[in-house]
Amino acid sequence: MKVMVAIDSFKGSVSSIEGSRAISLGIHDIFPDAEVEILPLADGGEGTVDALVLSVGGQLIRKDVRGPLSNKSIAEYGILNDGKTAVIEVSAVCGLPLITTSQRNPLVTTTYGVGELIIDAIEKGCRDFVIGLGGSATNDAGVGMLQALGFSFLSQENEELGLGGGALKNLHKIDVSKVHPELKNCTFRVACDVNNPLYGPMGAAYVYGPQKGATEEMVKELDLGLQHFAQVVQDELEVDLHDMTGAGAAGGLGAAFIGFLKGSLESGIHLVLDIIRLEDKMIGTDFVVTGEGKLDEQTSMGKVIQGIAQMAKKRQIPVLVLAGGVPEGESTLNELGITSYFSIMNAPMTLEKAMDSSVTFNNLRSTTNQLFRLIETVKGSL
Repeated sequence: MKVMVAIDSFKGSVSSIEGSRAISLGIHDIFPDAEVEILPLADGGEGTVDALVLSVGGQLIRKDVRGPLSNKSIAEYGILNDGKTAVIEVSAVCGLPLITTSQRNPLVTTTYGVGELIIDAIEKGCRDFVIGLGGSATNDAGVGMLQALGFSFLSQENEELGLGGGALKNLHKIDVSKVHPELKNCTFRVACDVNNPLYGPMGAAYVYGPQKGATEEMVKELDLGLQHFAQVVQDELEVDLHDMTGAGAAGGLGAAFIGFLKGSLESGIHLVLDIIRLEDKMIGTDFVVTGEGKLDEQTSMGKVIQGIAQMAKKRQIPVLVLAGGVPEGESTLNELGITSYFSIMNAPMTLEKAMDSSVTFNNLRSTTNQLFRLIETVKGSL
């Protein structure tokens, strides 16, 4: 028997790696000789670097960079086994978890460190980049990142802009004469599952600014800064950032990748599944086990499980889903290609206990054990 285990993390509880190990143990409890292929997954957000490095092969690189508050920070990124593809999570460089709630201020937070990681990867021979955009604490339209890459954003006094979203309103001129020469040979595939424009009521500042610490007045200032930035880019470079779908992602980093680095924004999970060649690896598989912390109708909006279910359905491979919480009553999830889904909760308990990593690990193993015990019985009776 061959079983593929490909789960997302149970956020706040167990990583995709640990969760996969628990499921593998549950399978081997019943089928000791089963071939279990573990493919930790992510949807382009947290855990993407680890998932791709482990699934494809490669190495993790640690680098001193500027953190979101321009402080010295250590960030980690991955170089895949081809030696030319770098994987960077924005959240690992300038993410909300890196600063306290009281420090959140998108007027000053910067994406500069993202550019530093890109430069480091270029110097190590990388020319292809996979970027996960989720979780940034910034609203600087990616200007900090671009400054690190050699783009110069000048005020009317011909001085370099300061860092942070609050500086955008002072932009007067853009100088591209000192841009890193190898950027023209680089490709950027950007995992992005939002389609917000750069500015306006549905733009970066209004939609995401408050969770990054912006007050109502700050949101207005940030939005005006983004509008001004887009106008200068239009005048100087003849690039229309505002009409680009997803330009407002990660505080405008989407605009920087599309407009300045010619990147492509792609569904996070489809990008990850394409890189690890999941569909090819399904050949000869008898069952696929997948899962995430909470299974709901949002699964149909592009999460890990939907991508896996669609691929397995093409090959008529049963898909078993394990989750902490599952829908009550009727659900349309089976129509996605999910054969059956199960909650791993085995008793009433508090949310705190349910999120405990050891509890989740044990529940994943025991639920898997029981499922494959049933499979063993059915196979034996046929």
